[in-house]
Amino acid sequence: MAAERVAGVDEAGRGPLAGPVFAAAVILDPAAPIEGLDDSKRLSARRRQALAQRIRAQAVACCVAEASVEEIDRLNILQASLLAMRRAVAGLAVRPGCVRVDGRMLPPGLGVPAEAVVGGDARLPEISAASILAKVARDARLEALEHAYPGYGFARHKGYPTPQHLAALARLGPSPVHRRSFAPVRRLLEAREPPP
Repeated sequence: MAAERVAGVDEAGRGPLAGPVFAAAVILDPAAPIEGLDDSKRLSARRRQALAQRIRAQAVACCVAEASVEEIDRLNILQASLLAMRRAVAGLAVRPGCVRVDGRMLPPGLGVPAEAVVGGDARLPEISAASILAKVARDARLEALEHAYPGYGFARHKGYPTPQHLAALARLGPSPVHRRSFAPVRRLLEAREPPP
């Protein structure tokens, strides 16, 4: 497996109440290692941005993909995450010899040998790189949604269920980018429905 092109895959955004779930696939160049790769959650936003630029510049191939809020609500968040991962692998300009995915589950239909690696985002550089690209792309989308749907604080909490987000949700009601299948949003919608 060492001689093969290995794609690392990870997702970002399973827990938030709003916005798409993102995934990235990255094939690193063994001849051009990137220092400082780590699980994206352990890195500052500034460090993630700097590393994301280096990954995009130096990787053999990389692709970021997403599954929409509608797909999350239709499929459930796990299946939507796996769908985003499959799209990221399919979008690579170079076909990998194998794929290593962070976590316990593998997306179906990858078409190449694959391995699930628990804690891979902190242990394997190719998965760390995917973790960083997915997180940076998702954060950028939520910052853009801040302007489309002001008042929720998306740029600050990135859609996660912080007290500030829950308070805004209760005050403003769900926006079009809130995940209707997630309990806090679903409960609000049910409470607002007129009785039959």
